[in-house]
Amino acid sequence: MARTAISIDHIARIEGHGNVRLVIEDGQVLTCQMEVVEPARLFESMVVGRPFDEVPYVASRICGICSSSHVVTDLRAIEAALDVRVTDRTAALRELLVYGSFLQNHATHLFVFSAPDFLGHRSVFPLADENPALFDKALGMKALGNELCTAVGGRSVHPITAVVGGFTSEITPAEYRALADKMDAMADFAVEAVDLFDGFEVPAIETAGDMLAMVAPGRYPVCDSDAARFVRAGYDFNCAQVEEEVEEYPVGHSAAFLARARRTGSPYMTAALARVNASWDALSQRARYAAAKAGLRPPELNPLMNNLAQAVELVDVLDRCAALCRRLADDAFEGSSAPAAFEVRAGEGVGFTEAPRGALFHRLAIDREGRVIRANILTPTAQNVANLEADMRLLAEKLVGEGRSEAAIRLEVEKLVRAYDPCLSCSVH
Repeated sequence: MARTAISIDHIARIEGHGNVRLVIEDGQVLTCQMEVVEPARLFESMVVGRPFDEVPYVASRICGICSSSHVVTDLRAIEAALDVRVTDRTAALRELLVYGSFLQNHATHLFVFSAPDFLGHRSVFPLADENPALFDKALGMKALGNELCTAVGGRSVHPITAVVGGFTSEITPAEYRALADKMDAMADFAVEAVDLFDGFEVPAIETAGDMLAMVAPGRYPVCDSDAARFVRAGYDFNCAQVEEEVEEYPVGHSAAFLARARRTGSPYMTAALARVNASWDALSQRARYAAAKAGLRPPELNPLMNNLAQAVELVDVLDRCAALCRRLADDAFEGSSAPAAFEVRAGEGVGFTEAPRGALFHRLAIDREGRVIRANILTPTAQNVANLEADMRLLAEKLVGEGRSEAAIRLEVEKLVRAYDPCLSCSVH
């Protein structure tokens, strides 16, 4: 009886700490576990009893890359609870802020975490020595994301200018135009990134579960829609019903709560690939052309193609941000970004955005004094762990069936984990 145990401790080139346990016996995968070993972070408990306007600053500390997304998501939850309406200009600035974190995250994930896998390196450092021009351009993309977040949010991480109902300050029209020019200058490299990742071979598998993404008619939304869609099952729900539509449950081998769709019982993936599947037709013209050239069209159900989807999003983000910056410079949006007036009252609301890694939900309940009495945060990685585990089993079974070596199975499983772009620190409550 042939028995193989594959243990991958502290998977490299991801955020946070996690292990993989595989047991293969007589050509069958008996055990497949994704162990998240991060301690509970208790952010929901930290904000209970605090004034509502402190919560976004606390929540932004959940993640150093997705801090802008956590701030905007919290603001949307507070505004839903207090019935605050924001102007089109404020909505545009929030979109820029979220997209800044997309540039930060995708550039880091693609070139520092994922690319070494496909170029035969154990880390990014040999890649930097082998192809310094590529590495410098990737760092330039990350730096541009930092600059955009700083310009809009006041800091490259943990933004301070975004508040309930608006923004406390804005940059000048000339600064918006300069940012737009920098976005345009980076666009050719983003297209090159799509071509690069299109050239990497990946095993042909189909995800075990569904996909979840924000949707809006005729648009590629990231922070201004309340509608979420389970793409394969084909139904939408309002973000206010997320706890009725998504079930979290514990497992013994992981500190993360796993998630599944309540209606179908299916695990699911939420990521760039889910967004591309849900809203492919609404990508910018250049991004859609790059995706089509690379063969990335819906339905694309191979989770390893999330790398390519992120590269396509880089093209899309640069196009959108350049256009947004020029419209802001030309005062083309209705209303001011100055914080809207509102009255504090008791209420409950759900905020929903697309963080770089996928759908992000915050629920806040506020008492009549404006203090938080309940909070729940559902991050993309927390939603993804169950589907990642199921996809690892599919991949391992395929590789075992092909007679691949233990070393090959180990490498391909690590590639899959990194393709999900997990933030394991964010996956625990």
